[in-house]
Amino acid sequence: MPLILYFYTMTPARKRIKVVFSVTNCICFDQRVLKMAGVLEKMGADITIIGRKRGSCCNKNIVPYKTVRFRMLFNKGFLFYKFFNIRLFFRLLITRCDLLVANDLDTLLPNFLVSKIKKIPLVYDSHEYFTGLPELKGRNFVKAVWKNIESLCFPHLKYVITVSEPIAEIYNNEYGIKPAVIKNFSPLSFEIKAISKKELGIPENYFVVIIQGSGINIDKGGEELIDSVALKEDVFLIVAGSGDVVPVMKKKVIELNLGNRVIFTGTLPWKELISYTKAADAGMVLEKDTNLNYHFSLPNKFFDYITAGIPVISSNLPLVSDIIIRYNCGIILPEVTPEEINEAVRMLSGNRILHKQLKNNSVIASRELNWEKESEKVKIFYSELFDNEFGCKNVIN
Repeated sequence: MPLILYFYTMTPARKRIKVVFSVTNCICFDQRVLKMAGVLEKMGADITIIGRKRGSCCNKNIVPYKTVRFRMLFNKGFLFYKFFNIRLFFRLLITRCDLLVANDLDTLLPNFLVSKIKKIPLVYDSHEYFTGLPELKGRNFVKAVWKNIESLCFPHLKYVITVSEPIAEIYNNEYGIKPAVIKNFSPLSFEIKAISKKELGIPENYFVVIIQGSGINIDKGGEELIDSVALKEDVFLIVAGSGDVVPVMKKKVIELNLGNRVIFTGTLPWKELISYTKAADAGMVLEKDTNLNYHFSLPNKFFDYITAGIPVISSNLPLVSDIIIRYNCGIILPEVTPEEINEAVRMLSGNRILHKQLKNNSVIASRELNWEKESEKVKIFYSELFDNEFGCKNVIN
């Protein structure tokens, strides 16, 4: 039966709780933020998402919520974060809201300050172990700044969410606060059709692999993947997303003369992304185990591959490997090299019985590891918050 959440104030009149999400990623393609917002909207909340204006996608109104997008003079580095956080602080101050949701450490400080000033609750949704990011490796001053912000805010937080149990344990050990774990499972996608090889201009006998994500960055295997394509002539690669390493990958494609076997789609809306993913014969998760953030990661793309019903070729990350072994839905690489990637591709492309078995197992996994089930945890988390903070009551019809 549907869960209907009624919001009550101290007066008999009902009102919709105004929830404001903050995120530095492009609002259009941050799937975790959009999924969380979707659950809250169905629970009866009024949603606004504050982020930045990134590109032409922001003019197409593809986000089904009210948005505020900052035009930023700087788009990365210290100056970006400084000015984004200043603008976010003043925007939150003048925005009528009942609940703040800070997504990742790079939006936490202004949300924390405004929650104290306005005396309204704050949820911190940590999408990753931010201070363990590879981009901070060797940058001791920058890492110290972020760690100080985290240390200032985290001990005073009441409502915290993160993406995996190990990251929750790290926070618990550091600050004595155990976040709720909401994993980045993807929605079921049985109704979404694959783009055909013919539509993509790919020969039918080619084995198609895909790497996707809005953060194809350092130590995520992009360069090695391009090199692996050069080792086998009947392999076609789809790069569906964006990131710091994508320009390097494009340069390698030109250098290795692979332009007829690699396409870059850019970042896509989720349903379109899944259409491309379903066109592939295998999906790549190639994060290297070089930092705590990647070590304990459960990437969105991993679950997109599962919901699309394709086998996964993955680096040996403990949480990803556990799922692959549990469901027998992919191949785990001993290390991320062009040769090992190529060997896994050869194994799947040369053994259609194995490939079909792994595909079927991905479909089986998707029936358990999906957002439809995981979102029930979101409902429980926010139902308890609303009851504590606003005196809401859940009514089941």
